[in-house]
Amino acid sequence: MTLQDIPAVFELGRKLFQADRLPTLYRAWDDKEVIDAFNSSQDTCFVAEVKGTGQVVGFALGRIMEKPQSAWRYGWLEWLGVDPAFKRRRVATRLVKRLIQTFLERDVRIMLVDTDEENSEAISFFRKVGFGQEVKHVYMSMNLDDYPKQGRKRSKTT
Repeated sequence: MTLQDIPAVFELGRKLFQADRLPTLYRAWDDKEVIDAFNSSQDTCFVAEVKGTGQVVGFALGRIMEKPQSAWRYGWLEWLGVDPAFKRRRVATRLVKRLIQTFLERDVRIMLVDTDEENSEAISFFRKVGFGQEVKHVYMSMNLDDYPKQGRKRSKTT
């Protein structure tokens, strides 16, 4: 991924990760996500392009993490997106394999990914490319619009 790819990656992600379709997505897709990923982990950010056109049709944004008190390095696939018009063409598979290769070159021992437990398409894909050892994780939310008004404090704006 290059600096010039950021607008195309952002636009594709904006189409794929819409808040109304994914209301409990624990992170919001915005330009800051793409820029932060690129600035902090440029070597683990990849795009798939249509040959000869430069049109971005997919992306994988990864990150390498080191935990204190651990000798292991972890690779995290944070965002993976493919233009729906290019699904079933192995775009996502090639992006994940490229990210895996990069993680291996950097001595990563465990690669992580997460998705909604009802996203059967993503779960099936991740299993197909080799992920396993599924761990259930409880994720909870609370709509504060329903919280009693007396519990709210007004913030001062300047």
